[in-house]
Amino acid sequence: MNSNRYRILVKGIVQRGNEFLAVEKWYDDNIIDPYQWEFVDGEAEFGESPDAAVIRVVQEQTGLTAEVDRILYTWTFMIGSECNLGIAYLCLTDMEEDEVILSEELHDAKWIEPSQFDEYINNKRMLADLEKAEIY
Repeated sequence: MNSNRYRILVKGIVQRGNEFLAVEKWYDDNIIDPYQWEFVDGEAEFGESPDAAVIRVVQEQTGLTAEVDRILYTWTFMIGSECNLGIAYLCLTDMEEDEVILSEELHDAKWIEPSQFDEYINNKRMLADLEKAEIY
């Protein structure tokens, strides 16, 4: 029997004009700064297309209506026998800033310009991926 398991993760890099939505998420009690800035992310439900999943995740976590522009990059990692496949999307919205309504798992949100990514985003691999995708 084949026990390969895949999990599809989606990341919504939401753009409005020349700004991108960064969200602050709780990560870990055991690190100096337990909140980390990130882009909206989540998991596709079984049978759901990744494109539909990223739109749903953006809506659920921020209240924003967005549309997929394009895939920026992908990534994979293993946890035990489970392969996690991640797809980062550029999503576009024209909704106003005060329309961001955060879900309970998010602490804060800010619209930032690409020149500010370094100040907020600690994940160096993600920054490198965004640079390759010519977002930053």
